[in-house]
Amino acid sequence: MREAGLVTVPGPHRPPVPAHHPEPVLELVVPVFNEEAALEPSVRRLTAHLRETFPYPFRITVTDNASTDATPRIAARLAAELPEVEWLRLAEKGRGRALRAAWSRSRAPVLAYMDVDLSTELTALLPLVAPLISGHSDIAIGTRLAPGSRVVRGPKREIISRCYNALLRSTLSVGFSDAQCGFKAVRRDVAERLLPLVRDPEWFFDTELLVVAERDGLRIHEVPVDWVDDPDSRVDLLATALADLRGIARITLALLRGTLPPTGLHRGADGPSGRLVTQFARFAAVGAVSTLAHLLLYAALRPAAGAQVANALALLVCAVANTAANRRLTFGVRGRAGALRHQARGMAAFLVGLALTGGSLALLHHVAPEASDRAELAVLIAANLTATLLRFVLLRAWVFRPRRDRTGAAAS
Repeated sequence: MREAGLVTVPGPHRPPVPAHHPEPVLELVVPVFNEEAALEPSVRRLTAHLRETFPYPFRITVTDNASTDATPRIAARLAAELPEVEWLRLAEKGRGRALRAAWSRSRAPVLAYMDVDLSTELTALLPLVAPLISGHSDIAIGTRLAPGSRVVRGPKREIISRCYNALLRSTLSVGFSDAQCGFKAVRRDVAERLLPLVRDPEWFFDTELLVVAERDGLRIHEVPVDWVDDPDSRVDLLATALADLRGIARITLALLRGTLPPTGLHRGADGPSGRLVTQFARFAAVGAVSTLAHLLLYAALRPAAGAQVANALALLVCAVANTAANRRLTFGVRGRAGALRHQARGMAAFLVGLALTGGSLALLHHVAPEASDRAELAVLIAANLTATLLRFVLLRAWVFRPRRDRTGAAAS
């Protein structure tokens, strides 16, 4: 089940934070590296905002990632002057390392972080943590890609961000929309189980945390944010992109092998990433039957219709049957609702298969006009294997992906 701004499944709520909590309810971590110019004005602005708007005790922890400028001195002075501010010094760089260190030592029921440039509008802070305080959700993230978000940034960062999140949806079939926005919160009882399972110490930390959580059906609440790009950002885009690709490959391999450990905080049915191995096994079984049926139909139609027509007709029949079988057996969709839409999208996947198999046959006949029937079947088998992998990605990420109605609720 999906709700507006929420990726979730049925299950019990966590207990809410008591209304009168003597200790800080929120620990907000601000990771920094060589931020001597931005640190003081940002921390003072953040402190003033929380004093005015946040109805619970809070703490701001500046986590210094081995800075070599005046950042440590400024952080220490702020901690001495402002009672809500602390600072933590680390000997190594890495956003994931900073969050792990600060969150692991905290006793606040709700843990959060945001970037020191305060690119995210601070009015989103209370909506971010409110579902965690109430016990309704386990994790909350800011998203710059929701319809209600207002974002100011250059085309280069916009394209990279959208491509990265599209890659996550197509490879891991995640339900959350923005993995890398520097504005997130998690309940401490959830973080205690998640942190030991997250390996990445740097920028991929956020994505890995969310994938592991969603795999076990934990509730991830999304808050549309107003976000203005920091022109002085120190992020190395190329190095970060390569590290993220390695992280995606590692998580994908772990899911296929079944070695990604559970959190033990399971709320209900598996999240979409957790069903990857089972879905792929069922899809492969349906695909094997479809491939056999395609080859038999092709062999039967080939003498009368010719190679291209026989291939197209056989693929068309098998595509309709394949979509119906995957709809029920692989993705567990029941009933007539959405069936026509699923078949229409399945036809788009069919066209991909037709282009691959038809193109392969055309190339074979161009290279070897007198190719034997066995050679045609061999080429079709190879093309079908490629089309099958692409079809699985399309079915998971698009054909059977629940759509949202105007209220944001899931529609089949």
